[in-house]
Amino acid sequence: MKNLKLGVISIALSAGLATGLVPADVAEATDGVAKIKYYPAEDWQQATAEAVNLDQKKIDHLFDLSFKDSATQGVAFFKNGLLVGERYAEGYDENSHGTSWSMAKSFYAALIGVSIDRGEIESLDDPVSKYLDYFKDARRDITIRQILNMTSGLEMPSHEHEEMFFSSDHLAYAKEVGVEQKAGQVFEYNNVNSMLLADILFQVTGVAADKLLADRILNKIGLTDVVLWQDSEGTPLTYCCIDSTVRQYSRFGLLFARNGNWNGEQIISSDYVDETFTKVWDSLNSTTINQNRGYSLHWWISNHDERAIIFNASGKFGQYIFVDRSNDVVFTRITKYHPTGGSKQEWGALKYINWLGSIDFRISLAAFLDSVGIITLQGNEDGVGDVKTPATFEDGTSDEFYKNYNTIIDALIEASRP
Repeated sequence: MKNLKLGVISIALSAGLATGLVPADVAEATDGVAKIKYYPAEDWQQATAEAVNLDQKKIDHLFDLSFKDSATQGVAFFKNGLLVGERYAEGYDENSHGTSWSMAKSFYAALIGVSIDRGEIESLDDPVSKYLDYFKDARRDITIRQILNMTSGLEMPSHEHEEMFFSSDHLAYAKEVGVEQKAGQVFEYNNVNSMLLADILFQVTGVAADKLLADRILNKIGLTDVVLWQDSEGTPLTYCCIDSTVRQYSRFGLLFARNGNWNGEQIISSDYVDETFTKVWDSLNSTTINQNRGYSLHWWISNHDERAIIFNASGKFGQYIFVDRSNDVVFTRITKYHPTGGSKQEWGALKYINWLGSIDFRISLAAFLDSVGIITLQGNEDGVGDVKTPATFEDGTSDEFYKNYNTIIDALIEASRP
C-alpha cells in the first residue's frame, strides 16, 4: 500500500495537483487510474478532466446545457475534491454571491444531525412537543423526522406559506400554523416545517441557529464567505436564504459527499448522512420540473437507479448542489442574483404593501416601484438599497433548466463517468 500511495502522489504531482495541499485519503486505483480525495484549503485545487479520468467534452456538454437557461449565474464541477471546471455568466465570477433560497433547508437540517450526535436531541423520532411547548396541542405527536421529511400534516394553504416570507417575525408566523391532516401520510413541501428548526435548535442549545451553523459546520469547512439571513426580529431564516458563491456552496456538498467527514474530522455522523441519503419519498410530481423526484430529510433525490444515486440541495428559481457520493462528485448551479445588502430583512417602504393582494401582486408591485425609482431594491453602487432582503428578479428565474432537467441529470451522470 505504501508504494501505491507514493505512486499515486507522484501522479498527482506530475499533473500539478498537489501543490500546497496534502490529500487526506488515497484510495485504491480503479481501472489503473489513481483516486485521491482532496479537501480544499482556503482555495480549491484545480485539475484537468483528464487528470481525474474524466472526459472534458462531457463536462462542457453539462455546462452548455446549464447555460441554455439565461438565468444561470454560475456552475462548477468537482471530482475527488478538486475543481475540474467552472463557468460564469457575463458580469459574474467565482466571487459573485447567489442566494440559496431553499438550499438552506439542507444546511440547517444538518444541524439536527449534529445535535443528535451531541446528545442534545435524542432521536429523529422524538415528538417536536418534547422541545417546543406550543406543540402540546393537536400537533403533539408530530416528530422531528416528519418535519424533515415534509410529512408533518401542518396546514398548507394555497399560497404555500409564502406569506411568511413577507412577515416581520417568521417564527411567530410558524408557531401559529395548525394541523391539517394526520402526520406521516402525505408529502407536502411546507416552509413552516423548516422554519420551526430555528426554534428546536435554539431550545436544545440556547444558541441561535445561524451561529450554530457557522460554528459547528461552516467555519470548519472553510465556508466563510457567507451571509446568513435573519428576519426583522433577528431570528435566523432556517427555511431559506444563505448567500454565498458557487465554490463556497460546493464545500457543503463535498461534506456530504464525504459522509460528513472533513479532512479527518467527523463533523456530521456518517449514520446521519446515510439516513439523509436514503430514499423515503419518490414519484413526487413537480409544477416546474419535468421529472418525478424523491425526498429525504430536507434533501431532494435527482436520480436513484443502477446508473447513479444523486441527491441535491435545491432552492427556488433553480439553485442546486448535486452530490454523487459513489463517484465523489459535486456539481453546483446558481442563478443570477443582485444582493440588496445586509443580512437582516428590512422592508422599508414595502412594509406598507406587504399585506396587499397576492404574493405575485406584491412582487410585481415592488418591481414596478423599483423600476420607477420610488424604492431601491437592487442596491446602489455600494450594493445597499432601501429594502434589504434576498430577492431574485426575472433575470434569475429559471425556465430552460427546469424543462431540460432530465437531460441535465443524464449529462451529469455521464460527466461523472470515465
